[in-house]
Amino acid sequence: MRVSYEQIANALAADILSRLREAEPAFFEGVIVDLLLKMGYGYGTAAGNVLGQSGDDGVDGVINLDPLGVDQVYVQAKRYQAGSPIGSAAIRDFYGALGLKDVTKGIFVTTSSFSPNARATAEKLGARIVLIDGPQLARLMVAHEVGCRVTEIFKVSVVEESYFE
Repeated sequence: MRVSYEQIANALAADILSRLREAEPAFFEGVIVDLLLKMGYGYGTAAGNVLGQSGDDGVDGVINLDPLGVDQVYVQAKRYQAGSPIGSAAIRDFYGALGLKDVTKGIFVTTSSFSPNARATAEKLGARIVLIDGPQLARLMVAHEVGCRVTEIFKVSVVEESYFE
């Protein structure tokens, strides 16, 4: 059953990732904000906003971590195909955008992957930048039921030994 479960979960994650790659950019940015709110970021369901549009200063969304919006996390969302990894230049650009917003926390999400240089760049910069690649994004969406839902739960029982003592 465990193997079957893993196969179903992997197929679901692959389907979600494929759909995200085909979605409109504004929809994708909204999905990322929705996911972060479902993961517990923000102070409530209205704590996240999609900013992605021309003049967004290089950020696609913001999550207010407190009711007044004093503590914020900014989001960059890039819809790329599987063979097009994010490079270090995009990470540096996002770091610069965080500096313009005077914040030190950001989440960079892609439907693709990050090059080794991009990962190294994110680690070296002074801001806390979390990188989420396509497979991780799909797993998080499944785990937090964003874009999918649970249809059945199977219970597996074992004998309670202490009951028979």
